[in-house]
Amino acid sequence: MLNPFSKTYTEEDQKTFDFLRMIKFFERLRNKEMARFLPAMHQRKYAKDEVIFFSKDPSQALYLVKKGQVILTIDIKDNFESILEINKGEAFGENSLLENAKRTYTAIVTSEEADLIVIPHFAIQEIFDSNPKIKAKMMTSLAEYYNENNQRLFRSYRESFGFFSLRQMFE
Repeated sequence: MLNPFSKTYTEEDQKTFDFLRMIKFFERLRNKEMARFLPAMHQRKYAKDEVIFFSKDPSQALYLVKKGQVILTIDIKDNFESILEINKGEAFGENSLLENAKRTYTAIVTSEEADLIVIPHFAIQEIFDSNPKIKAKMMTSLAEYYNENNQRLFRSYRESFGFFSLRQMFE
């Protein structure tokens, strides 16, 4: 049975919640918790080859891809090496969920254009400060995300044994 006192959301809000639910960092949140992010979300259009941010920049926002494609690259000497392709329904800039983090990769639009939802770091921190449950749920998702990345990294290291020192990662 529906609670007659619970907040009702617009059709547009419901669509946004359905979109957010596809994204790892929001998957544990209920509509009421996701609604806290609505006022902080900004739509932004980017053009092909536009750099969204560079590695070593301060992590000032979380990005969600509504349309288009973004490639994440790392700088190796004077080249950019692609590490991951981000598509609709995926997020990047995840270390903006942490305090005082810097970007570990560069993000560049590869499609003709990209529609992104941008959630500023300061807004995320405000939500976290006033909602410890939301922070706990999102941090759990972030930990799982990083754990999956570590597993991929170790698998890759085993397959390319000898090309780099894994020990350096932990020093």
